[in-house]
Amino acid sequence: MTARHAILIAAIAASIALPFVHREPYHLHILTLILIWSFAYTSWSIMGRFGLVSLGHGGFMGVGAYVTALLWNHLAVSPWIGIPASMAAAGVLALIVGYPCFRFRITGHYFVLVTLALSGIVLQVITATRDYTGGSLGLTPNRATGNHLLALQFDDKTTWYLIALAVWLLGLLVWRMIDRSMSRYAMEAISEDEDAAAAAGVNVTAEKLKVTMISALMTAFAGALYCQYQMFISPDTVSGISVSLQMVFAAIVGGLYVSLGPTVGAVITILLAEGLRIFFGANAVGWDNLVYGVLLVLFIIFLPRGVLGSVMERLKAQHAAFVRDRRRDELMSKQRS
Repeated sequence: MTARHAILIAAIAASIALPFVHREPYHLHILTLILIWSFAYTSWSIMGRFGLVSLGHGGFMGVGAYVTALLWNHLAVSPWIGIPASMAAAGVLALIVGYPCFRFRITGHYFVLVTLALSGIVLQVITATRDYTGGSLGLTPNRATGNHLLALQFDDKTTWYLIALAVWLLGLLVWRMIDRSMSRYAMEAISEDEDAAAAAGVNVTAEKLKVTMISALMTAFAGALYCQYQMFISPDTVSGISVSLQMVFAAIVGGLYVSLGPTVGAVITILLAEGLRIFFGANAVGWDNLVYGVLLVLFIIFLPRGVLGSVMERLKAQHAAFVRDRRRDELMSKQRS
């Protein structure tokens, strides 16, 4: 076992033991939110790191949350079935939108506009079907009267923290699997030059669609999980352009090309939102989106690789300089002898 694996195992063990040592409900609540949103931001980064900038992930998250809640409230379908159903619905939506875009080479800002329209359409559908979704007033899943496990409803913060931790680790595992697959190299080639990648034998449409489907399914899962944890959803919290922009902000600020970058972004966004709420109360409603926008512009200009990405880049540069200096010293020592 290498030192890296030992540190990883120790970190996971400490994360699992944390809620049994520190039982403060508010702190566990914040950590649970960070883990759930980290998973959502990771799902966006899976596309974003390859140049597929999407503003439609708020739509996928809204589908995941609302389909799960509506099936439970109106048809008494357990979330254990509702969550896969909501993910399937998001996958179909990603296929409907993604395939024509990739088939007919709709890229760049045109693709961004298409995904922006998707996010707006989902938001409008949720708002318009207020008789079922509650519209802008939001929707509260019915409380279970019997088996809480069947309804995936738990009052214990420790249980939800452990669930969120498992889902977060799943997101990192998916990132790692893609990072080590041939799809990564295919997508990197596509992001550099689609025509050259196609000439080299890469199925551009299939590779783009594969990454988009994985990202959409994960985002819908995050929305469903957020719904079950918070027991309240509204168009503003799980859908629409504001949620999509929040994902973009967190991924870029944390580090788009690093697996733990979205997690760092989640820590920043959640603590920022909580800090504004605590210090300014109702007067700070909407301020977080304003701050996100300003910080996003600043990070794109001055720190394009994000917080964690820039730190790792600096550490790699220092390590390379250390190795170079060491080799130079060894060479000079041999020459003297």
